[in-house]
Amino acid sequence: MSIDFIKSLYFEFLSYFVPQKIEYQIEGECKKCAKCCTQVRSYGMKNEKELKFMSLFFSYYRNFYITGKDESGNLILCCKYITEDSQCAIYDKRPNICRNYPVKKIFENKQMIEGCGYKVIKKEFKDYL
Repeated sequence: MSIDFIKSLYFEFLSYFVPQKIEYQIEGECKKCAKCCTQVRSYGMKNEKELKFMSLFFSYYRNFYITGKDESGNLILCCKYITEDSQCAIYDKRPNICRNYPVKKIFENKQMIEGCGYKVIKKEFKDYL
């Protein structure tokens, strides 16, 4: 297992117990384009074995399959419940990770998927003064 995967597992675990570490202002609204369902970035997961390992501890990972890799070698995942017309087949029963999108609990500098209706506004130190 790679160090990135171990860090990813660690941060995933912490997200259940640690109060919010970094808060970014998120603006915008959903365009109902399903990009957040079909282009899920898995920071730290590099192969199918690591995805299977994560799904043992975090059940919502079982909803995804691998569609490729990003420029850093991280897996790109797609939800198996997204329909051809970009609708969620289990919308009323969707996992919390979907219900809470976009989350404000971010451990690293993440960006929204290009074309998404949401955008991340990075706060400068002076914004807190």
